[in-house]
Amino acid sequence: MPIAQQGMLEFEAQFRDFIAKEMVTDAAHDLQHVERVVKTAKMLSEEEGAKLEIVLPAAYLHDCFTYPKDHPKRKESAKMAADKAIDFLRTIQYPDIYLDAIHHAIMAHSFSANVTPLTIEAKVVQDADRLGSLGAIGVARCLFVAVGFGSALYSADDPFAATRALDDKSFTVDHFYTKLFKLESMMQTATAKKEARQRSQFMQDFLTQLSNEINDAT
Repeated sequence: MPIAQQGMLEFEAQFRDFIAKEMVTDAAHDLQHVERVVKTAKMLSEEEGAKLEIVLPAAYLHDCFTYPKDHPKRKESAKMAADKAIDFLRTIQYPDIYLDAIHHAIMAHSFSANVTPLTIEAKVVQDADRLGSLGAIGVARCLFVAVGFGSALYSADDPFAATRALDDKSFTVDHFYTKLFKLESMMQTATAKKEARQRSQFMQDFLTQLSNEINDAT
Protein backbone atom coordinates (compact mmCIF):
# COMPACT_ATOMS: atom_id res chain seq x y z
CA MET A 1 0.00 0.00 0.00
CA PRO A 2 1.49 3.40 -0.97
CA ILE A 3 2.59 5.76 1.78
CA ALA A 4 0.64 9.04 1.88
CA GLN A 5 2.52 12.15 0.74
CA GLN A 6 2.68 13.70 4.21
CA GLY A 7 3.88 10.44 5.69
CA MET A 8 6.58 10.19 3.04
CA LEU A 9 7.75 13.71 3.80
CA GLU A 10 8.03 12.86 7.49
CA PHE A 11 10.00 9.70 6.72
CA GLU A 12 12.23 11.63 4.32
CA ALA A 13 13.18 14.06 7.10
CA GLN A 14 14.20 11.10 9.25
CA PHE A 15 16.28 9.61 6.42
CA ARG A 16 18.08 12.93 6.03
CA ASP A 17 18.76 13.27 9.77
CA PHE A 18 20.06 9.72 10.01
CA ILE A 19 22.48 9.97 7.07
CA ALA A 20 23.75 13.34 8.33
CA LYS A 21 24.68 11.71 11.64
CA GLU A 22 25.91 8.34 10.43
CA MET A 23 27.66 8.97 7.12
CA VAL A 24 31.44 8.96 7.15
CA THR A 25 32.32 11.41 4.41
CA ASP A 26 35.26 11.42 2.04
CA ALA A 27 36.32 13.49 -0.95
CA ALA A 28 33.70 11.97 -3.26
CA HIS A 29 31.00 10.92 -0.80
CA ASP A 30 29.51 13.70 1.30
CA LEU A 31 26.03 14.92 2.14
CA GLN A 32 25.88 16.96 -1.06
CA HIS A 33 26.50 13.74 -2.97
CA VAL A 34 23.57 12.11 -1.19
CA GLU A 35 21.29 15.06 -1.93
CA ARG A 36 22.26 14.96 -5.61
CA VAL A 37 21.59 11.22 -5.80
CA VAL A 38 18.19 11.71 -4.16
CA LYS A 39 17.28 14.52 -6.55
CA THR A 40 18.30 12.47 -9.58
CA ALA A 41 16.53 9.39 -8.24
CA LYS A 42 13.29 11.35 -7.86
CA MET A 43 13.55 12.54 -11.46
CA LEU A 44 14.28 9.04 -12.76
CA SER A 45 11.44 7.57 -10.68
CA GLU A 46 8.97 9.97 -12.23
CA GLU A 47 10.18 9.18 -15.74
CA GLU A 48 10.51 5.42 -15.26
CA GLY A 49 7.55 4.70 -12.98
CA ALA A 50 9.51 3.53 -9.93
CA LYS A 51 8.04 3.49 -6.41
CA LEU A 52 9.36 6.30 -4.24
CA GLU A 53 8.62 4.24 -1.13
CA ILE A 54 11.58 2.08 -2.19
CA VAL A 55 13.71 4.54 -4.10
CA LEU A 56 13.87 7.36 -1.54
CA PRO A 57 15.12 5.40 1.49
CA ALA A 58 17.58 3.51 -0.70
CA ALA A 59 18.88 6.73 -2.27
CA TYR A 60 19.25 8.50 1.06
CA LEU A 61 20.83 5.56 2.88
CA HIS A 62 22.97 3.92 0.17
CA ASP A 63 26.18 5.31 1.70
CA CYS A 64 25.26 5.06 5.39
CA PHE A 65 28.25 2.75 5.71
CA THR A 66 31.33 2.62 3.50
CA TYR A 67 34.87 1.39 3.76
CA PRO A 68 37.61 3.66 2.35
CA LYS A 69 38.35 3.13 -1.36
CA ASP A 70 41.66 1.43 -0.61
CA HIS A 71 40.26 -0.82 2.15
CA PRO A 72 40.55 -4.60 1.54
CA LYS A 73 36.85 -5.04 2.39
CA ARG A 74 35.67 -2.25 0.06
CA LYS A 75 33.42 -4.65 -1.88
CA GLU A 76 31.47 -5.40 1.32
CA SER A 77 30.45 -1.76 1.86
CA ALA A 78 27.10 -2.08 0.08
CA LYS A 79 26.10 -5.14 2.14
CA MET A 80 27.05 -3.37 5.35
CA ALA A 81 25.14 -0.26 4.30
CA ALA A 82 22.07 -2.25 3.28
CA ASP A 83 21.95 -4.11 6.60
CA LYS A 84 22.48 -0.90 8.58
CA ALA A 85 19.75 0.89 6.60
CA ILE A 86 17.21 -1.85 7.24
CA ASP A 87 18.00 -1.87 10.96
CA PHE A 88 17.38 1.89 11.03
CA LEU A 89 14.17 1.70 9.00
CA ARG A 90 12.77 -0.82 11.43
CA THR A 91 13.40 1.58 14.33
CA ILE A 92 11.22 4.24 12.66
CA GLN A 93 8.49 1.69 11.81
CA TYR A 94 8.98 1.95 8.07
CA PRO A 95 6.56 -0.50 6.39
CA ASP A 96 8.03 -4.02 6.29
CA ILE A 97 6.61 -4.63 2.83
CA TYR A 98 9.30 -2.41 1.27
CA LEU A 99 12.36 -3.52 3.25
CA ASP A 100 13.56 -6.39 1.04
CA ALA A 101 13.36 -4.22 -2.07
CA ILE A 102 15.22 -1.38 -0.33
CA HIS A 103 17.94 -3.77 0.80
CA HIS A 104 18.36 -5.04 -2.78
CA ALA A 105 18.46 -1.50 -4.20
CA ILE A 106 21.26 -0.50 -1.82
CA MET A 107 23.17 -3.70 -2.55
CA ALA A 108 22.87 -3.17 -6.30
CA HIS A 109 23.95 0.47 -6.34
CA SER A 110 27.61 -0.37 -5.78
CA PHE A 111 30.03 -0.58 -8.70
CA SER A 112 32.47 -2.77 -6.77
CA ALA A 113 29.81 -5.14 -5.38
CA ASN A 114 28.78 -6.10 -8.94
CA VAL A 115 25.18 -6.96 -8.02
CA THR A 116 22.69 -6.93 -10.91
CA PRO A 117 19.63 -4.73 -10.17
CA LEU A 118 16.49 -6.82 -10.59
CA THR A 119 13.79 -4.19 -10.01
CA ILE A 120 13.07 -0.83 -11.61
CA GLU A 121 13.69 0.78 -8.20
CA ALA A 122 17.15 -0.79 -7.91
CA LYS A 123 17.91 0.27 -11.47
CA VAL A 124 16.90 3.85 -10.67
CA VAL A 125 19.06 4.02 -7.54
CA GLN A 126 22.05 2.52 -9.35
CA ASP A 127 21.65 4.94 -12.27
CA ALA A 128 21.23 7.94 -9.97
CA ASP A 129 24.41 7.10 -8.09
CA ARG A 130 26.43 6.44 -11.24
CA LEU A 131 25.26 9.63 -12.93
CA GLY A 132 26.91 11.39 -10.01
CA SER A 133 30.26 10.15 -11.32
CA LEU A 134 29.76 11.82 -14.69
CA GLY A 135 29.70 15.39 -15.97
CA ALA A 136 31.17 18.41 -14.21
CA ILE A 137 30.56 16.92 -10.77
CA GLY A 138 32.17 13.69 -11.96
CA VAL A 139 35.32 15.50 -13.04
CA ALA A 140 35.51 17.35 -9.72
CA ARG A 141 34.96 14.20 -7.66
CA CYS A 142 37.59 12.33 -9.65
CA LEU A 143 40.13 15.07 -8.97
CA PHE A 144 39.27 15.20 -5.27
CA VAL A 145 39.76 11.45 -4.87
CA ALA A 146 43.01 11.55 -6.81
CA VAL A 147 44.39 14.14 -4.40
CA GLY A 148 43.65 11.76 -1.55
CA PHE A 149 45.54 8.97 -3.30
CA GLY A 150 48.43 11.28 -4.13
CA SER A 151 48.00 10.58 -7.86
CA ALA A 152 49.53 12.73 -10.57
CA LEU A 153 47.10 14.34 -13.01
CA TYR A 154 48.64 12.53 -15.99
CA SER A 155 51.75 10.73 -17.14
CA ALA A 156 54.27 13.22 -18.50
CA ASP A 157 55.57 10.67 -21.01
CA ASP A 158 52.20 9.38 -22.25
CA PRO A 159 49.28 11.43 -20.84
CA PHE A 160 46.48 9.38 -22.43
CA ALA A 161 48.04 5.91 -22.33
CA ALA A 162 48.58 5.58 -26.06
CA THR A 163 51.36 3.03 -25.60
CA ARG A 164 51.31 2.11 -21.89
CA ALA A 165 48.95 0.19 -19.63
CA LEU A 166 46.33 2.24 -17.80
CA ASP A 167 47.17 2.94 -14.16
CA ASP A 168 44.51 4.99 -12.41
CA LYS A 169 46.20 4.72 -9.03
CA SER A 170 49.15 6.70 -10.39
CA PHE A 171 47.45 8.95 -12.95
CA THR A 172 44.07 10.64 -12.53
CA VAL A 173 43.30 10.86 -16.26
CA ASP A 174 43.55 7.08 -16.53
CA HIS A 175 40.48 6.70 -14.28
CA PHE A 176 38.32 8.25 -16.98
CA TYR A 177 39.16 5.24 -19.15
CA THR A 178 39.29 2.48 -16.53
CA LYS A 179 35.85 3.31 -15.12
CA LEU A 180 34.10 6.62 -15.84
CA PHE A 181 33.64 6.30 -19.59
CA LYS A 182 32.28 2.78 -19.09
CA LEU A 183 29.35 3.98 -17.00
CA GLU A 184 27.27 5.27 -19.91
CA SER A 185 26.92 1.77 -21.38
CA MET A 186 26.04 0.40 -17.93
CA MET A 187 23.03 2.64 -17.33
CA GLN A 188 19.85 0.67 -16.72
CA THR A 189 17.09 3.12 -17.69
CA ALA A 190 16.45 5.01 -20.90
CA THR A 191 16.30 8.33 -19.06
CA ALA A 192 19.68 7.76 -17.43
CA LYS A 193 21.26 6.62 -20.70
CA LYS A 194 20.32 9.93 -22.32
CA GLU A 195 21.67 11.97 -19.42
CA ALA A 196 24.83 9.87 -19.23
CA ARG A 197 25.55 10.54 -22.92
CA GLN A 198 25.48 14.30 -22.33
CA ARG A 199 27.63 14.10 -19.20
CA SER A 200 30.15 11.74 -20.79
CA GLN A 201 30.51 14.13 -23.72
CA PHE A 202 31.32 16.94 -21.30
CA MET A 203 34.05 14.79 -19.78
CA GLN A 204 35.42 13.94 -23.20
CA ASP A 205 35.49 17.64 -24.03
CA PHE A 206 37.39 18.25 -20.79
CA LEU A 207 40.05 15.73 -21.80
CA THR A 208 40.24 17.20 -25.30
CA GLN A 209 40.89 20.62 -23.81
CA LEU A 210 43.43 19.13 -21.40
CA SER A 211 45.22 17.48 -24.33
CA ASN A 212 45.32 20.78 -26.19
CA GLU A 213 46.82 22.55 -23.19
CA ILE A 214 49.40 19.80 -22.60
CA ASN A 215 50.47 19.98 -26.25
CA ASP A 216 50.62 23.77 -26.16
CA ALA A 217 52.88 23.60 -23.12
CA THR A 218 55.39 21.21 -24.73
